[in-house]
Amino acid sequence: MFAVTNIDDIVVLAVLFGRAARRRPEVLRVIAGHYFGFVGILAVSALGALGASLLPERAIAYLGILPLLLGVRAAWQAWRPGDDGPDDGRDNAVGILGVAAVTFANGGDNIGVYVPVFAVAGIGGMLGSVAIFLVGVALWCVAGIAVTGHPAVATVLSRWGHVIVPVVLIAIGLSILVQGGVFAAG
Repeated sequence: MFAVTNIDDIVVLAVLFGRAARRRPEVLRVIAGHYFGFVGILAVSALGALGASLLPERAIAYLGILPLLLGVRAAWQAWRPGDDGPDDGRDNAVGILGVAAVTFANGGDNIGVYVPVFAVAGIGGMLGSVAIFLVGVALWCVAGIAVTGHPAVATVLSRWGHVIVPVVLIAIGLSILVQGGVFAAG
């Protein structure tokens, strides 16, 4: 269940780890942000399973606004003319809160799957699933780092990362909004 609901995270993590360019502090921020966002997904799912309706089903689709805005901001920072300071290669999209927001917003499908599963599993099953999922996040981060360690991928990400990050974030945001029916008539 974890792998199926998080397969898209491998691409997102690869892009973010590529943007971090193997700089330890940035890599750690991506990992921390991914955990932070995923814990938010688990918390909403657990509360939903326990009967506390934190978010109406219709509201989950609007979480797509978060990565969309982060993508627009990253695009603006990458292409704005006359930047005052030297480019240190850093991207605010790889900050802890930026990664957490993207992870959480991209987790609408996770919440939709986890709530009914957690509700049926009971407290013990839910806690067991949460423990397994948290280990899964570590494995996903290792996989994301491994993908960016491939020379061809690293070259592409170092050369085009400033373009890829905004495009991926905007695509994720639009995908969440479209799949959630935000633009549907009626």
